[in-house]
Amino acid sequence: MIHCAGMLIGAVLSTGVGVSQAGMDDGAAYNQQIKSWRQHRVERLTAPTGWLSLVGLDWLTDGVNTLGSAKDSSIVLMKAPAHLGTITLGNGKATIALDANSDATIDGAKKSGAALLDDSHEKPTAVAFGSVNFYLVQRGDKFGLRIKDSEAPTRKNFVGIDYFDIDPSWRIEAKWEAYNPPHEVQEPNVLGQVDKVIVPGAAVFQHGGKTYRVEPVIETPSDKELFLVFADKTSGKETYGAARFLYTSEPKDGKVILDFNQAYNPPCAFTPYATCPLPTKQNRLDLRVTAGEKKYRGGYD
Repeated sequence: MIHCAGMLIGAVLSTGVGVSQAGMDDGAAYNQQIKSWRQHRVERLTAPTGWLSLVGLDWLTDGVNTLGSAKDSSIVLMKAPAHLGTITLGNGKATIALDANSDATIDGAKKSGAALLDDSHEKPTAVAFGSVNFYLVQRGDKFGLRIKDSEAPTRKNFVGIDYFDIDPSWRIEAKWEAYNPPHEVQEPNVLGQVDKVIVPGAAVFQHGGKTYRVEPVIETPSDKELFLVFADKTSGKETYGAARFLYTSEPKDGKVILDFNQAYNPPCAFTPYATCPLPTKQNRLDLRVTAGEKKYRGGYD
């Protein structure tokens, strides 16, 4: 399961900008590193194919699905020609056949059709026309089209992100308790589905004299980062209600760094068309995490 990923959440939402210990030793340098992280985060979010460009998530049915702006299409694409083409789904596989006059491209090339790779692949097959593109996503046993438009109102009307003040005390060195073997746990998502995820261990930390424990997951076997979906006492008040996300480097010497100044909103905070995971019971903290991103004031809800 790639979390609400579409095009690899680590690449789209996490910037890969870490904070060094040297930076921690210099308060000004730490602040600058967090500001740089935020800048990269916004650049990715507002990119032409970033999450703010998401305008649709339409589920396919087995058999032939028609695409186009015609009202009788199985999936209506408002900016498409009346008849863009068809997608045939069967046995967990999907293929697209484009109308000869569609003027659409497949992976940037003029083709009449192709097999569609879904978002579990590093590069899912991209179909594009005008300012719009879409690709296949799989969630459980469901397949759908994630549709993006570089001219989406959510992108054009982006109002910026609000943050808690940068606070070095929220860069926490936690004790890492590895699970041998790793645990497989059930994690819910906003669609009401439950996905099995791999938990390699727990990060145990103290704050305000109390001890807390969270369980990050590994998204893919080759990942060098851990991914944490968490909620806390600010959720639904100062911060997005469902959850916030946090990436951290893999454990080293029995420790793992949880820098909550890099906690950020999931795609679902910006668009109703994302399929975000929800925190497990273990990752719902009885604690106010006053660091990272606040609730998006331009939210659709």
